[in-house]
Amino acid sequence: MRFFIIQIMIKSLSVTVLPNDEHNEKLIRSLLEKEVKKSGIHYKKMTSIFEKKSIDARRGQVKLHLRYRLYLDEEPPALRGADDVPEWKVADGKESVLIVGAGPAGLFGALKLLEYGVKPIIIERGADTAQRKKDIALISTQGLVNEDSNYCFGEGGAGTFSDGKLYTRSNKRGDISQILRIFAHFGADPKILTDAHPHIGTDRLPQVINNMRAKIIECGGEFYFNHRCTELIVKDGAVKGLVAINHGEEKKFYADAVLLATGHSAPDIYRMIARAAPSALEAKTFAAGVRVEHPRELIDSIQFHAKGAEKDLGAAEYRLTTQVDDRGVYSFCMCPGGFVVPSSSSPDEIVVNGMSAAKRNSRWSNAAIVVEIRPEDIPAEYKEMAEKEGCPALAGLFFRTAMEAEAKAHGKGQSAPAQRLTDFLANRPSESLPKSSYTAGLCPSNLNTWLAPHICSRLQKAFPAFNNLMRGYICEEALMIAIETRTSTPVRICRDKESLECPALKNLYPAGEGSGYAGGIVSSAMDGENSCKQIVQKNRAKINIR
Repeated sequence: MRFFIIQIMIKSLSVTVLPNDEHNEKLIRSLLEKEVKKSGIHYKKMTSIFEKKSIDARRGQVKLHLRYRLYLDEEPPALRGADDVPEWKVADGKESVLIVGAGPAGLFGALKLLEYGVKPIIIERGADTAQRKKDIALISTQGLVNEDSNYCFGEGGAGTFSDGKLYTRSNKRGDISQILRIFAHFGADPKILTDAHPHIGTDRLPQVINNMRAKIIECGGEFYFNHRCTELIVKDGAVKGLVAINHGEEKKFYADAVLLATGHSAPDIYRMIARAAPSALEAKTFAAGVRVEHPRELIDSIQFHAKGAEKDLGAAEYRLTTQVDDRGVYSFCMCPGGFVVPSSSSPDEIVVNGMSAAKRNSRWSNAAIVVEIRPEDIPAEYKEMAEKEGCPALAGLFFRTAMEAEAKAHGKGQSAPAQRLTDFLANRPSESLPKSSYTAGLCPSNLNTWLAPHICSRLQKAFPAFNNLMRGYICEEALMIAIETRTSTPVRICRDKESLECPALKNLYPAGEGSGYAGGIVSSAMDGENSCKQIVQKNRAKINIR
């Protein structure tokens, strides 16, 4: 028995079929023809082009939504694939832009500059991907954290070794499909062009990033790895360049503008901005909580409602959200068939994150479960610390740092504090912990005794609500690992809505997650592109070049 639903749009049809009919071209075409006929449209020839697939596991029956673009009595335009990308020019060096950070905002910003023939000079505090892999391995094997080269810092940014998710709702920022085509052009699986929730995989993304770097260098761009930005060179309220330290030696860089694309895990950058212009920063909402890990088989069975379904559909995803005491509690960065990883950027803290390889085939699935934290929720002591530094906007940053240090106090090395979900809800220590993907090790800890009360109490109320949506979510095998604090930054760097320039520091263009204006790889990439486009337009207007 087959179940299907068809929803007609102007020139697109979404067809819903059972998983074993995904490749039944005859059936799908007959459904498309039937619905077009119902609409009263007459045609002699119909061409259908597959656009996107998504999985619907609601209401007890797994179904696939397959969307097609229809062309009736007309030839379809040339398909836009991985080779349909912008033309990147060789920069002559007459115009240059400093880019601080080699994450998605920085890399895509550099590529956008090369569309105009402008030279990008990328300053990255961390190492290239090859050395970064070695530094990351030391976190799990020896508990050693390199403060400049880790899961957060280094070539490719934080997403390089944490799954490479490419799903975003930021449709108004730019052309999402172009970002995906560029990734595919540089080596990502072309399936990202049609998957509803595309991801590259942490095992494949580094090579994609390396290919981007090679193209940028080929076109005249420069990379300076292991160079930490420590100071902005400011004259008459305008940024003229920056100072970076490499192995203890200072070096000054100058350019026409600076794209600040440092990610959300660099507190020293916010303090650097605060020293130069406190009014350039403002507090914003962020979130903190834990990583919750389940056996993958359990999540698959809950979501797909049938044992063994994952063999055809892959590891199951989930998305959970609720409101508790006027604050959002929600899942973030869900990693099906993935791993929990140590994401600390300092030896004085413990921070966890999640990642998946391209096949998403590990024995576990995990997601951050975090609580919304508004500026008014920050404890008074951290507000006082920020006031003493002359920048009240830093209060959330100090609070985040304190939570990460507290997690360190309840762990050992990079072994993270953890507790069974059932024990957390019963407010009792865990006598034992289930097996976990977290290779740095776990320390049993009653999270109720040290998590911030307004976070702890909301998690206590949210988990039963989540269990109502996913029966079996609360179970003995469910493991909470602390602490997850890097879903977004607690500080925003102010910028003009139109020019994207920081009003308090001219020639400075904050972009990506660290600026507080993006929340993932794709939105950060588009933000970097948009900022660099504004840089070029402003600089060329100055010298009357159109």
